[in-house]
Amino acid sequence: MKALVYNGPGQKDWVEKEKPGIQKPTDVIVKITKTTICGTDLHILKGDVPAVTPGRTLGHEGVGVVEEVGNAVVNFKPGDPVLISCVTSCGKCANCKRQLYAHCSDGGWILGHLIDGTQAEYVRIPHGDNSLYPIPEGADEEALVMLSDIMPTGLEIGVQYGRVKPGDTIAIVGAGPVGMSVLLTSQFYSPGRIIMVDMDPARLELAKQFGATDTVQVGSEDAVEKIMAMTDGLGVDVAIEAVGVPATFDICQKIVSAGGNVANVGVHGTPVELHIEELWIKNINISMGLVSTNTTPMLLKTLGAGKVDPGKLVTHRFALDKIIDAYEVFGNAAREKAMKVILNA
Repeated sequence: MKALVYNGPGQKDWVEKEKPGIQKPTDVIVKITKTTICGTDLHILKGDVPAVTPGRTLGHEGVGVVEEVGNAVVNFKPGDPVLISCVTSCGKCANCKRQLYAHCSDGGWILGHLIDGTQAEYVRIPHGDNSLYPIPEGADEEALVMLSDIMPTGLEIGVQYGRVKPGDTIAIVGAGPVGMSVLLTSQFYSPGRIIMVDMDPARLELAKQFGATDTVQVGSEDAVEKIMAMTDGLGVDVAIEAVGVPATFDICQKIVSAGGNVANVGVHGTPVELHIEELWIKNINISMGLVSTNTTPMLLKTLGAGKVDPGKLVTHRFALDKIIDAYEVFGNAAREKAMKVILNA
C-alpha cells in the first residue's frame, strides 16, 4: 500500500509500505476512504512531538470500510463503514472505566503517534470494538471525518473544560479548525457573546458565518486592549487557547475575568510563561488536556439530527495520492484560505 511517512523534522514522503495485518484478536483492519490532515501533524513535522519516530505513518482521523477483523471483534464485520476515533481505547482499564480514554493503559492517542496512522490506504485499529463507530446510512462522510478529532477536541477540551455556561462571554484565540470546532460546539451551551481572535481576516469572516458575535484581528489591533474594552474592563468568562504558541496563551491569561476559566486546547512545543503573580488573586481555573472522545456518540446524534454541520469546515479536497500537495495547502492555510482538507482514497 501507499502511506505518508514522517522521516524526521521537516521531512515527509508518500511511499510504498507493507499493508498492515491483524496482530491481536481485537484488531480491525480498515480500508481508508477519507482522511485529513490535522494541525497536530504540522506540530509533529516541526519536531514538537519527539515520541513520533522516523518511519511512522502519520494521521489519526478518517472514515473507511472494514477489511478484516480479529477473532475477538464482535461489533464489526468486513464491509462495515466506520468512523475512526483519534483515540484508541481498550474499554477495560481503570482510565477507560471513567471515560478517560485519552489515558487508556493500552491505547490513547497512538495512531500516527506511537503506531502507524490513517494517512494511508489501510490502517490497523487496535481495540476495534471500542475505537470505531458504525457510520449511519446516508451520513455525510466528510462531516464525519471532523468527528474523528477536531469536534470532540473542541467540545471536550475547549468548551466543557472551560465550563462554558448560558450567557457567558467567551473568547476563542485561534480561528483554525479546532478553534472553529470550539465555536460550533460552544453554541450547544448558549454563551451570550463569542469573540473570535485571529490574524487572518478571512478566517474571522468565516467565524462570523459560523456564529461568532465579535471578532478581533491580531496585528491590526491590540487584542488584549480591545477585548478588555469590549467587556468594560472585566475580561471574559472563558478564554480558550486554540493555537499552541506562547503568544496566544499569553492573550488568554491577560483577558480572563475574575472567577473565569482558561482552557488550553492547543498543542504546545515550547514552554509558556505563566503570570501566576497576577493570576493567583483572580480565582481562576486553568485546564488543558488530550481529547478522550467520550462525546463522540453525542456528536454523532447531533450531526444526525442536523444540529451541527462540521462539514462546512471543509475547504479543499484532494485525492489521497496528492497528499503532499494537500500538506502544502494546509501548511499555508492563510495564503490558500484553507480550513480543513479532505483526502479521498
